[in-house]
Amino acid sequence: MKQILRQCVGIDCGKDDLAVSFKTMDNEHDSKLVASKTFRNDKSGFTALINWSKKLRQKDMKTSFVIEATGVYHESVALFLHTQKEEISVILPNKIKNFAGTESIKTVNDKISSQTIAQFGLEKKLVLWEPPHEVYNYLRQLTRERGQLIDEQVLVGNQLHAEKAGAWPNKGSIKRMEKRLKLIDQQKEEILKEIQSLVKATDFLKEKVDHICTIKGIGLLTAVTVIAETNGFNLITNKKQLVSYAGLDVQYKDSGTSVHKKPKISKKGNKHLRKAVYFPALAAIRGDDKMKGLFVRLVSKHGIKKKAAIAVQRKLLELIYTLWKNNGDFDPNYNSNKKVRAATGAALKEIA
Repeated sequence: MKQILRQCVGIDCGKDDLAVSFKTMDNEHDSKLVASKTFRNDKSGFTALINWSKKLRQKDMKTSFVIEATGVYHESVALFLHTQKEEISVILPNKIKNFAGTESIKTVNDKISSQTIAQFGLEKKLVLWEPPHEVYNYLRQLTRERGQLIDEQVLVGNQLHAEKAGAWPNKGSIKRMEKRLKLIDQQKEEILKEIQSLVKATDFLKEKVDHICTIKGIGLLTAVTVIAETNGFNLITNKKQLVSYAGLDVQYKDSGTSVHKKPKISKKGNKHLRKAVYFPALAAIRGDDKMKGLFVRLVSKHGIKKKAAIAVQRKLLELIYTLWKNNGDFDPNYNSNKKVRAATGAALKEIA
């Protein structure tokens, strides 16, 4: 006799709507789509979602809500469900995509995506989601705002240069652009001071940032940006996942004897993370012997400087993650010290 063992609600989040599917799995590992529906991505829609799921679920069994992390559009529904004491798991998009590839799905739309997410929740071991510390959201807003100001500064600076270099420069335009550049500098400084004050006022964060900033090439803004964009590495469980989340993972496309495309990074990830470690990687190549050695070794191997610089970016991200988890300073001689510790331990064991 078939008996339902698990039930899951899969949610695909869009800007305005939530595509939702309710699926169950029985003791013979057969899954069944019970119902699908679309709700508004607002408070009234969240309430309707809860009421709808309660009508479908078996009351004596827990229900998992599995949500794909989609920009910022998943945050409100996840927070609402958490306040309602529901079990929530927020899954990175690359995980859902890789899982969908194993399901041989040909048609992709919001409804099918929600069904795939629900199936993922039925088959996989889930980690329960907890709301990130509010300081991470605040820092993310500040670092992104500063990044937008830098982009605008570059644009206006180029326009100003072109205007001054022209045959008939417009003095009024030049004056206004110079004022805009001064205003941007002022706002960047205001944001920096706000970030510094926030980090200083948050004891646990200040300690973590101080550790991370011991890495050559990594400063306050880089450390804070990486922490903010990963919500304190809330969904990250290993280095490989972090690299994939940043879109710095390498894609290969080889098939038979005819298809041999050059490997490239996926860029299917958080662009703010990639941007945050770009210039620090260049600084590390110039100022850190080991990073420089890695860069030179890779360039001598394949002759592509950009590819080698990306490897340094990945290395910096991994180091930031390691120091965050271990809560310690960067040790440039870690590998050497590790060998010494291992040899000492072996010698003491032999003596004993």
